[in-house]
Amino acid sequence: MPPRTAPAATPPPPRKVPLRKLLRAASVACGVQFGWALQLSLLTPYVQELGIPHAFASLVWLCGPLSGLLVQPLVGHLSDRIGPAASPLGRRRPFIAAGAASIAAAVLTVGFSADLGRLFGDDVTPGSTRLGAICVYLVGFWLLDVGNNATQGPCRAFLADLTENDPRRTRIANAYFSLFMALGNILGYATGAYSGWYLIFPFTVTESCGVSCANLKSAFLLDIIILVITTYITVASVQEPQTFGSDEAQNPGAEQEAFLWELFGSLRYFTLPIWMVLIVTALTWIAWFPFTLFDTDWMGREIYRGSPDNPGEAQRYHDGVRMGSFGLMLNSVVLGFTSVVLEKLCRKWGAGLVWGVSNIIMTLCFLAMLVITYVAQNMDYPSSGEPPTGIIVASLVVFTILGAPLAITYSIPYAMAASRVENLGLGQGLAMGILNLAIVIPQVIVSLGSGPWDQMFGGGNAPAFAVAAGSSFIGGLVAILGLPRARIASSSSRRRGGTHR
Repeated sequence: MPPRTAPAATPPPPRKVPLRKLLRAASVACGVQFGWALQLSLLTPYVQELGIPHAFASLVWLCGPLSGLLVQPLVGHLSDRIGPAASPLGRRRPFIAAGAASIAAAVLTVGFSADLGRLFGDDVTPGSTRLGAICVYLVGFWLLDVGNNATQGPCRAFLADLTENDPRRTRIANAYFSLFMALGNILGYATGAYSGWYLIFPFTVTESCGVSCANLKSAFLLDIIILVITTYITVASVQEPQTFGSDEAQNPGAEQEAFLWELFGSLRYFTLPIWMVLIVTALTWIAWFPFTLFDTDWMGREIYRGSPDNPGEAQRYHDGVRMGSFGLMLNSVVLGFTSVVLEKLCRKWGAGLVWGVSNIIMTLCFLAMLVITYVAQNMDYPSSGEPPTGIIVASLVVFTILGAPLAITYSIPYAMAASRVENLGLGQGLAMGILNLAIVIPQVIVSLGSGPWDQMFGGGNAPAFAVAAGSSFIGGLVAILGLPRARIASSSSRRRGGTHR
């Protein structure tokens, strides 16, 4: 009787990536967000120094959403298609590294735009329009947003791959990502609030680049250092999984549809819950983008009553910009704290309700900014021109409170999209790219409309904040009524067929 052969051993299930490694994998968000914080707090004032009027300053920001409209979905699509053996770094990490390199090149271009413009014959007289510097700046700004979009999409998809479609671990990973974004914000806004960088890096002061320009240039040099460190930590933190949830990723050599057709064609597979996530995301970002465009400009103009293109008011304006950067640093502290407790909030109240309530908080904050603007306009300031302490404190309180809903915006939409899209068989990179469409299309609308819209009502920032308040309120109602109220199902209950709605 022939001996019986032993049954083939069943391969052990893949071990889950430890949370500490997920934490390290998310650390690149700190370096990327450090640059974003500098970009958001300093660049709108800077372009006005170069000679772009306030009414057209928002048009400069079209570079970001237009590049994000194609770059992030394209990069996500390509990273989904790379097979396990195509690169020693896996399929996500090469894009993360390349995106970080693009960011480093871009911040050098933006930081030295005034000096490069001088080489092209710019007149450096205060108040003059520097066409050469503006052109260099626009090239660098576009490259910066390409790099940001090329990095953040694969980062989100990388975390989704590592959490293996476990909703709880996906929310934790995105909370880690949000936490590092908060840390990057804190460092970036603190850097923007400090006015003495030109003393530490005296070589940044040149004939074409004064003190405020030199501070911006020095801050971007620091950004490169932070970005290199955090990118290395992420790339070296953990090996990517060798199997993926998408059949397309497992068969990269199979015949593929054209990218744009696949991107928009995949929309027909979306269920109503996914569409609700996209709708709330779009409304939320219509609300956020006026704030991110004009937060420090609002502080410099409406609160400190300064102007970047008026030599007699420029100092007050830059004092306001620095105070706005300080307020955004406080905002980031709250963002980081909220990121830590966010998973508990979602388990207790449900992700949809938490998201909806955060949008209502946004509405109240934007309405408060309108009230502060009205009071400041009708108040007598001291002869020094310094705003009353109460006005400054009220403004800083609003900036600080907005950190909580910002943490939710940075986390919950991505976690909800990742857990729902995976079940459709789409790659996570493509999923993050599609979610990005719900972010960049509203940004295009706001970039085109906010400057002229503000100009119609006197040139201030209040009209854009009024639109933000209305959009966040509608988004909050849709989230509360249209998204799941109870906690998202855990992976174990989902395997048993249970759902929580």
